[in-house]
Amino acid sequence: MKMNLRKTGILLAWAMIIAANGTAQNVQRTSQGIKYAAQGMNVSVEFYSPSIIRVYKTPGETASDKESLVVIKAPEQTPVSFGENGKNVTLSSQMIQVEVNPETGGIHFFDKLGQRLLTDKDYGTQFTPFNDAGVPSYNVRQAFLLDKDEVIYGLGQQQTGKVNQRNQKLFLRNQNMSICIPFIHSIKGYALYWDNYSPTTFLDNPQETSFDSEVGDCADYYFIYGGNADGVIAGVRDLTGQAPLYPLWTLGFWQCRERYKSPDELCEVVDKYRELKVPLDGIIQDWQYWGCNENWNSMKFQNPRYINKMGDPEYMKFLPNGEDKNADYGTPRIKSPKEMIDYVHKQNAHIMISVWASFGPWTEMYQKMDSLKALLHFETWPPKAGVKPYDPYNPVARDIYWEAMKKNIFDLGMDAWWLDSTEPDHMDIKDQDFNTQTYLGSFRRVHNAFPLMSNKGVYEHQRATTSDKRVFLLTRSSFLGQQRYASHSWSGDVTSEWSVMRKQLAAGLNYALCGIPYWNTDLGGFFAWRYNNNVNNIAYHELHVRWYQWGVFQPIMRSHNSSPVAVEIYQFGKKGDWSYDALEKYTHLRYRLLPYIYSTSWEVTSKAGSIMRPLMMDFPKDKKVLDMDTEYMFGRNFLVRPVTDSLYTWQDKKQNGHQKDMSKIGKTDVYLPQGARWIDFWTGQTLEGGQTLQREVPIDIMPIYVRAGSILPWGTAVQYSTEKKWDNLTIRIYPGANAEFTLYEDEFDNYNYEKGAYSTITLKWNDQDRTLTIDDRKGSYKGMLKSRKFNLIVVEPGKGCGDGDSTTFDKSISYRGKKVIAKL
Repeated sequence: MKMNLRKTGILLAWAMIIAANGTAQNVQRTSQGIKYAAQGMNVSVEFYSPSIIRVYKTPGETASDKESLVVIKAPEQTPVSFGENGKNVTLSSQMIQVEVNPETGGIHFFDKLGQRLLTDKDYGTQFTPFNDAGVPSYNVRQAFLLDKDEVIYGLGQQQTGKVNQRNQKLFLRNQNMSICIPFIHSIKGYALYWDNYSPTTFLDNPQETSFDSEVGDCADYYFIYGGNADGVIAGVRDLTGQAPLYPLWTLGFWQCRERYKSPDELCEVVDKYRELKVPLDGIIQDWQYWGCNENWNSMKFQNPRYINKMGDPEYMKFLPNGEDKNADYGTPRIKSPKEMIDYVHKQNAHIMISVWASFGPWTEMYQKMDSLKALLHFETWPPKAGVKPYDPYNPVARDIYWEAMKKNIFDLGMDAWWLDSTEPDHMDIKDQDFNTQTYLGSFRRVHNAFPLMSNKGVYEHQRATTSDKRVFLLTRSSFLGQQRYASHSWSGDVTSEWSVMRKQLAAGLNYALCGIPYWNTDLGGFFAWRYNNNVNNIAYHELHVRWYQWGVFQPIMRSHNSSPVAVEIYQFGKKGDWSYDALEKYTHLRYRLLPYIYSTSWEVTSKAGSIMRPLMMDFPKDKKVLDMDTEYMFGRNFLVRPVTDSLYTWQDKKQNGHQKDMSKIGKTDVYLPQGARWIDFWTGQTLEGGQTLQREVPIDIMPIYVRAGSILPWGTAVQYSTEKKWDNLTIRIYPGANAEFTLYEDEFDNYNYEKGAYSTITLKWNDQDRTLTIDDRKGSYKGMLKSRKFNLIVVEPGKGCGDGDSTTFDKSISYRGKKVIAKL
């Protein structure tokens, strides 16, 4: 009773404020916001948390109660203060203030100090009637005002090569190589998510910034304030879901090609890596294990080469289109898909398989989806084969999809999924194609959420099936919130060119600033047309090596190519050849970094962290980095500068590659951000921040710098991620400032960590006292190390540098889980 009286008293007091001024009579207070009518619209402004606000507008008398596909957060109880400022109504939480003009519809967002962050423009919302496949709806446009020099990021993954997304017009409709997310992230410490899934035009010019969506029943957006980039990303994860932890083995090296044409061919690649002693954790079976295009994505191994049925008329009809039925593959060693998977596992590797979002007319899945009216009737890849995408918005269709995956593939022991063409591919696009009906209305209405829903179906079903194997999804397209489905995107079928490689940096950094942490590129590019599709082209070798070096510092390291088909390390020569040696060196480097990368991944999961960190995240006051598209932080310690120019080879007019004088060492520019000192990873030399230098870059050196005041756990040499326990780690200390690092460990491939089955060990470096404190171990899990050795080394020129093992240490200590202090 007291609570009801209190609420009544607050409402009466609020009504008295409004009546006294007489300027906002149509404003009604809600539990955590206000509702009002303005410019022919009904508007709701509601706090979802002290730092997140939802603005929701509907035209006229329309009552649209929308359920978001992206946002999963329910409004949390948030104390809100109300007031007036002239004709405007004000709302304040402990973190942000909002000022609303009920006459013009303008909404102004401020931080707690009153600094303006963003303005929802006066008269800036437009609803234009639109017939959406027979359903009355609207084109919806919303305009905002940004500061003149404000830098913004996001919009997904675009191939423009731009980091700063100002002053451009982009059509946001998902397609191969373009991940379209109507989300902007400002250098001022806020983000804006426009919650609409239809094709949308983003426009930024000196007059305004706007989102213009083809169809919608409302204008719906979320304002997220974080104070800085990390805070923004934490807000995005709070709103749309946290990123689960990948198994350790996914962070090793993946080899793939388009495509392995038989189980023997795939298994022989694993054998060769083991023979060469080059580390490998993952191998991928790409398409056509199902056979011909008409049998597209049957989710069954029906290609006769995979089931030892060559020559059998019942199965020869499934042989892939254009494949020579008389091609001599010899007597098969691996005679079934189950034997192939088991063989990979016996070699201490894991296997992923390609599964598409579409089905050929010969498949059982096509018939089932068709009877459910869950096929989308437009042409998809491959063209002219009658293949149709399925409707992932339909929960029954998602059930059927998983049932086939589980019965025919997962139960054989498959480890991970490549969900290809999740835009989906759309051939010969026609306007009427978007009238195709889905479970949630026209395809136009929900187009950009297709990858979100298709990944959702697989993730949720596998999680419901078992907790013993973590879900790992590789997918070509994405949407906001997809991180909650263990979804990892790559930049699509990009061509093998230096300029294209350079553009992938901006693409990946903007994608990371949308709050989705896992992303990579096809190392070396997918289509090597510029090099005559010839893996022996020496000019291609240089590009592949440089792209591959960069791959060590991507969240997932995966080599994949279509032309030339084969890009395994042994296609680039042998030991002693510069390309082979460079590839081998950087593969080993990736494995030495696994304790660092896995611990960083835990920060992603437990603290809404990021792996690829644009320099504006850590150095927002350094104006030189705000639009930088050549370097970034990998975790919080490594500054990475991929080499994106050819320095050692050239091509003639016939596209034949030629080698220059390798003894003439090329250089590339590197900027060291202000606010830190930097230690060259390769030499141990310490340099001051705030300068640009010309770094020599022999073919086996990519510029890598470690922030002074870093602690890095350095793993031992292994052939796969779990070959050796982390019982003899080197701890590299990069002096010059205090440092802290938390080493994370668990069972590496199940969900017991969600129940608290993990351990952390925090290491702290006091630079003035030159002491390292290793705190008490926290937590425990089955099989945890009870004792271990830490080999400590303070990095300096000639000591603890580069990719190899140190021969001497400053100190080695035994650690049994209790606090240790080491003076160095």
